[in-house]
Amino acid sequence: MSRLSNSTLLIATHNPGKLREYRALLADLPVRVVALDEAGIHTEVAETGDTFTTNAMLKAQGYAALSGLWTWADDSGLEVDALGGRPGVHSARYGGPGLSDRARYAALLAELAPFDRATWTARFRCVVALATPDGRVFTVDDTVEGVITDEPRGEHGFGYDPIFYLPDHSATMAELPPAVKNTISHRAKAARRAKELLRALLAEDA
Repeated sequence: MSRLSNSTLLIATHNPGKLREYRALLADLPVRVVALDEAGIHTEVAETGDTFTTNAMLKAQGYAALSGLWTWADDSGLEVDALGGRPGVHSARYGGPGLSDRARYAALLAELAPFDRATWTARFRCVVALATPDGRVFTVDDTVEGVITDEPRGEHGFGYDPIFYLPDHSATMAELPPAVKNTISHRAKAARRAKELLRALLAEDA
């Protein structure tokens, strides 16, 4: 088994917002967290799966093989009930390539407009896959429930956060301070479960 203790954990992302969140969430682990750019990896592993789990596994195993590092990958997105679970695995590309976050959620709101507001329930889902250089892979997943708002609110976060309203917090995800979001988000919840896997693997590796 490739050693992890006091070594490098590759986060399979180019997204600086996601990297910031993971660095904060994993700060208490004895590993150095790096992103793909920092590891000098510019090859893109294709996300060809039709589920979050498949895509997370493809990325984790693909980048672990390319880098020789333990690799943490996720696939996450927004599932809107009125749209039959869309955009789902296409969340990052919804509306077409090259769109800004604002243009992407504007397209989603336009598609939702004909539907009764009572059906605008939604959830963020995240699957985390942890892959070792020798080919093993582990997955966990979690969600956070909410509703879509008709007006974006808040300056924090990224992606669909400004239109995802959390009734229990009386705020959109983008209105929450980062410290709060990093406790209750789908990625935070899945990451906490994945951290338990890492802790167990670190103990084995000690």
